[in-house]
Amino acid sequence: MLKPISALILAATLTSPAMADDFSDKIKQAMKSELRSEKEKARDRNRKPVQTLEFFGIRDDMKVVELIPGGGWYTKLLAPALQDKGQLYLALGTGRVEKLMEGGDSLKKVKLLAKESQFKYNESEELYDLTSTDLNIKDVDAVLTFRNYHNLTYKTRTELNDSIFKALKPGGIYGVVDHTRRHMQDNDNENGRRFDPVLAIKEIQAAGFEFVDYSKLHYRLDDELRYEVGRKSVTGNTDRFTFLFKKPE
Repeated sequence: MLKPISALILAATLTSPAMADDFSDKIKQAMKSELRSEKEKARDRNRKPVQTLEFFGIRDDMKVVELIPGGGWYTKLLAPALQDKGQLYLALGTGRVEKLMEGGDSLKKVKLLAKESQFKYNESEELYDLTSTDLNIKDVDAVLTFRNYHNLTYKTRTELNDSIFKALKPGGIYGVVDHTRRHMQDNDNENGRRFDPVLAIKEIQAAGFEFVDYSKLHYRLDDELRYEVGRKSVTGNTDRFTFLFKKPE
C-alpha cells in the first residue's frame, strides 16, 4: 500500500528554509561556472536544476551520491555547492567525469565509488547489466540519478535499488528522474530510452523504500510518448517523471 507523504513535510524535517535557500543560491552560482560549456548552460531552462534539487530536499551539508554521472552535467553543479560543508560521491560509469576532476578546485573534492563496476550489454533485453552494484558506502543522506534508470536490465535495477537502500541512512532520500513511457507499453523501436513510471515506483518500493512524492517540473504536454527521445520532435523536451523516495527511519 502506498504511503504518500508531502515532500514539503519531508523537507521540513531535513532542512530549514534558510538552508534550502543557501543551497539553491550555490547551485545558481555554479550554473555560471566556466567549467560548464555553452551547450550545458543551454539545457538549464529545460532541466531546471534549482527546482529539481529543491524538490529532492538537497542541502549543502549532505553526503550525496550521484549515480551514473555521464558527462557530468549535474556533477558540475553539485560539486561546488557541496564542497564546503557536504560531500559529493560519483558512482558507476564514472569514466567520462574522471578527467573533469583534474581541473577545477570544486571537482577535486569529489570522491569516486564502485569504479571497478562495468556496463555489459545484454542482447536479450537490449539493456545494460552492471558487473557490480555495490556502492561500498553507508549512511549517506541522498542518492540521485538522472535519466539512467531506463538503461538497466531488470536484474541490475533490482540489485541497484537494494544497494542504494543499504547505502542510505535511515530517513535518507532517493531521487529519480527519467523519460516517461506509456504505462504497461511493450518494448518497441521508439521507447527504449523511456521507462514506465508505475513500474519504477513498484520496483523501488520492493527494495523497501517509501514513495514520498512526485513533481510535475518535467511534465511536457506536447510529448505524446510515441517517439524515441532523440528524435528532433521531442529531443530536449521529453516528458520526464520526477520521483522522491525515502528509506524508512
